[in-house]
Amino acid sequence: MELLAQFLLRLTFGLSFGMAITSSRLVSSGYFRNHLYVTLGLTTLAALALSQFSALAMWLAVLASLLSYVGSVCWLYEAKRAGAVMLWLVTAGSLAAALVGDPAGDASYAGAAAILRWIVVPTSGLVLGVTMAAMLLGHWYLNSPGMELGPLRRLLAVAAVVVGVQAVLSAIGLAAPWHAGVAAPIHWLLLRWLFGLVGVGTAIGMAWQTLKIPNTQSATGILYVAVVCAFVGELAAGLLSAESAFPL
Repeated sequence: MELLAQFLLRLTFGLSFGMAITSSRLVSSGYFRNHLYVTLGLTTLAALALSQFSALAMWLAVLASLLSYVGSVCWLYEAKRAGAVMLWLVTAGSLAAALVGDPAGDASYAGAAAILRWIVVPTSGLVLGVTMAAMLLGHWYLNSPGMELGPLRRLLAVAAVVVGVQAVLSAIGLAAPWHAGVAAPIHWLLLRWLFGLVGVGTAIGMAWQTLKIPNTQSATGILYVAVVCAFVGELAAGLLSAESAFPL
């Protein structure tokens, strides 16, 4: 359940961050309103999963859930400035809940391992959430085909950067256990790298090239694949990291 809660909170953090950096001048309010309902559901489920493990993390998740609802109301009534503030608050609240509820705070982790585990929480969330935010925005172009492509390209660029950063952090974590004589299961490593890093990065690159045609429908289909790859990769990384002091 802790792994599920981490996944949900990291996804909420990345998704709300992706929406927060998307221009409300170029993207219609419905995009933000509808997908704040998604963060509302994610944080509510995370709070339920955390109820038996961490009271503080649970209440932070509840707070992020309430902020998601308030934010959706703001976007419903076209209060864009207030809605943007709510997006950033949901981002901060979900990240705080993820950090508090992560086993990195356990005393068994120290030094470089603890630092790397703390850093991986937001980077993992960005891989999950920004990729999903890009996919959802691509889908939104089907509802509003007249929107400019700039916001979607921006999300793809951010997603590409965070996948690169996550690959570096995962490589560092992977090297550390081998130096200590501990080998990670190869099948989980293949899922983590081939799906969660190489697969996501390749799909993002393909979506970027597809937008040059431009064909937002095809790009959105590719981003669906990227989201699935990100989910598989980060879940595999969570399972691997549960057995290692260093995040993988």
